[in-house]
Amino acid sequence: MRHSRRSEVDPFIVMDVMEAARAAEEAGRDIVHMEVGQPGSGAPEAARRRLAEEMEKGPLGYTVALGRPDLRAAIAALYGEWYGIDLDPSRVVLTSGASGGFLLAFTALFDAGDRVGLGEPCYPSYRQILTALSLTPVGLVTQAETRFQPVPAHLADDLAGLIVASPANPTGTMLGRDELRALSEACDAKRISLVSDEIYHGLQYEGPAVSALEVTDEVYVINSFSKYFSMTGWRLGWMVVPPEHVRIVERLAQNMFICPAHASQVAALGALSPEGRAELDEHRATYTRNRDILLAGLAEAGLTRTAPADGAFYVYADVSDLTEDSKALASRILDEAGVAVTPGLDFDKTRGHGTLRFSYARGTVEIEEGVARLVRFFKGG
Repeated sequence: MRHSRRSEVDPFIVMDVMEAARAAEEAGRDIVHMEVGQPGSGAPEAARRRLAEEMEKGPLGYTVALGRPDLRAAIAALYGEWYGIDLDPSRVVLTSGASGGFLLAFTALFDAGDRVGLGEPCYPSYRQILTALSLTPVGLVTQAETRFQPVPAHLADDLAGLIVASPANPTGTMLGRDELRALSEACDAKRISLVSDEIYHGLQYEGPAVSALEVTDEVYVINSFSKYFSMTGWRLGWMVVPPEHVRIVERLAQNMFICPAHASQVAALGALSPEGRAELDEHRATYTRNRDILLAGLAEAGLTRTAPADGAFYVYADVSDLTEDSKALASRILDEAGVAVTPGLDFDKTRGHGTLRFSYARGTVEIEEGVARLVRFFKGG
């Protein structure tokens, strides 16, 4: 049977690493997981309890396409708490994970063939989702001097869109208010649609994360309950869109998804409660310890050329002095040290052969063990 050209996307390499790690564990090996960007903790207890209570009351049917109004209002209130923004809940759109948000955003904003810029290194699925939608991803080569973030000088006149992420995956770097404002103004001047990926907000260590909504309303902001809220498998995210785009996105959501999972929306209400948030802030304290442990361990191992780990739960390391094949090096680390890490080729097709990403999202004991193994591996022990 024939297949479409747009289906010919690259594999998500980290998923292949996960499968290799799973196979090694099935063969009886003890593997430390530092490859996947998934919290080692589960949904907060308040989220699980809220869902159990609501399930006892009756079936959970469809919600409206934009999501439960009480959850949209709770998310809008979060913007007041985190950023001092008085956000109209009608602008909040619940989505089937951040991935569903990207599908809706890219479909609402761009036409087939449009060119969309993304600062590299970046989350690889941006590129693949754009390709699958018959859009053209345009890699913008960023540098350490700009914290591996795009700047206005990157914006060519033929771009229809720009995707920014802060904190970013894989680097963990963040954009400040001035940098975000400059990018927003440059996009406005060139009629470039701005999409801000903010799914790691709540996980920052070097000062507050800035939302693009603090500098402009002409933006699609995408967030998720997967990272700070520790609900990866629940597949629930949200977008904030300009008022005049709400109905555009609603029509698409009605037809593409009907609605996000109702059970996940109920659980999210519990996660947003004071009790849920207190538990989640304890997770952030764990990541803070893990970050310090990993950075110290990598330095001891001789891996000192790392991106500033402002937020998220990753350290992105330049290992080009050790290898020209990060995929092969990651395979050796898994085989010889029993640690699963992600080769940079997932994130940067040009320079990723010389980089690795280390995740510190698991428990502290596991991170300590993984770091000890990495130190022995890189020091030849």
